[in-house]
Amino acid sequence: MITKTLLSQHRVYQYIAAISGTICIMSSEMHFGWTSQSLPSLTDGTYKLQLSKDEASWLAVILLAGTVMGAVIAGKLTDIVGRRKIILITSIPLIIGWIMIGAGNSTVELFVGRFIAGIANGLSFSTVPMYLAEIAEPEIRGIITSLCPVFVVLGILIINFLGSISSISTTAYIAMIFPSLCVITFHWMPESPSFLLQREKHEEARKILERLRAESDVEEELQRVMKFLGENKQCSWKEFFLDKVTWRAILIAYGLRTAQQFSGTTALTFYCKTIFDETDDIFPSELSTLVYFLLQLIVSSIAIFLVDVYGRKPLLLISTVGTTLTLFIMSAYLHLKNHVNITTSKLNYIPIVILFSNIIFFSIGLRTVPLLMMGEMFSPRFRAKGLCIGCIYFSVIAMVFAKTFFDISLKFGQAAPFLLFSVLSFISTFFIIFCIPETKGLTLEGIQRILKKLPKENNTQQQSDDKFTVIADV
Repeated sequence: MITKTLLSQHRVYQYIAAISGTICIMSSEMHFGWTSQSLPSLTDGTYKLQLSKDEASWLAVILLAGTVMGAVIAGKLTDIVGRRKIILITSIPLIIGWIMIGAGNSTVELFVGRFIAGIANGLSFSTVPMYLAEIAEPEIRGIITSLCPVFVVLGILIINFLGSISSISTTAYIAMIFPSLCVITFHWMPESPSFLLQREKHEEARKILERLRAESDVEEELQRVMKFLGENKQCSWKEFFLDKVTWRAILIAYGLRTAQQFSGTTALTFYCKTIFDETDDIFPSELSTLVYFLLQLIVSSIAIFLVDVYGRKPLLLISTVGTTLTLFIMSAYLHLKNHVNITTSKLNYIPIVILFSNIIFFSIGLRTVPLLMMGEMFSPRFRAKGLCIGCIYFSVIAMVFAKTFFDISLKFGQAAPFLLFSVLSFISTFFIIFCIPETKGLTLEGIQRILKKLPKENNTQQQSDDKFTVIADV
């Protein structure tokens, strides 16, 4: 019954637009996940180019440096040219990146290609969550916005599958199909009604809203959004950093992205095949890697239906508790194996079981909810700037944690970074309990009302004009 309500016929166009837009995210993440299958070939001399392990670690994170530049560009242009055009433009650096990787005959070309692809990451992650949040009805905003992390995993799974059956060059050329597909499909999708109203294109916004809602009477929603936008005019950077409500949004949105990195997800994505290579005698590492990302896709896909039923906060708590336990057990196993005189040959299956369990727990909440709430937290006047800075912030901390995982592993052994991430993931649990409000079923306007009341504990307020009751536990 719940699924029928979420997937009712009049919402089909919203889902089509959302899926088409998130192909951009999927294409970006194919670059992100490329390192898992490719780095071993680049370091062991089986490809035309050979990198040292240190060069390989920098090649993995250089994408995130490009992401910072892409986020800056998106922050400047999103409210000028619109969400739709930015999403379409994103395909250009994605394709250029694959061409340089596929045809590259030097290390420099690989680094430049990865950096250019990173620009597309910044563009897509600063724009797509905003677009999805603005086209969706409140009742299904969770499921629609959660398509982003699901397509993240889908992109990583696809590139790992391609990498397991073809060479680095061939994989790059095949991967160009997906950003091209984004251009072809998204060309027919509408602009965000909120953006059009910001540009005072009221009649065009009305027509698009009628198509998205599959009904002719959208006056009430149109007036509500116009009123909300009128109260939230575009701001300067100074206003952004001086607004108290925005700092609460930053705490929640960026805090969740930090909690996501505390779980070690970026490091495990970059280096999971390298980790699975150590258990290759039990289960082929290529197959282990594919199953690892397939599990992410399956559980994340299930989670998008749960997030609007059970809420954001319960899924986050299950996720952080599970990742804490699995990371700690992995650390203990690796310590016993490498530093204690105990035979672990009969327990070689444990890393596979633990990493599979870890990714199941991670995908339940930490994979889907942080990106969802990034699109929810900021008011219209601050949204473009908030997502821009959020993308930059995420890129920096992801780069730091991925490089930290590699460096600590080299210096202290693999048990050390797993222990570090288990402690950090444990800390995240308390952050979620005390700082994260529940936003299930709220309009974007209603969420802003809740943020303004965050200092009050257990605040319950009837949102009569939003047709939802809100309970925020902070």
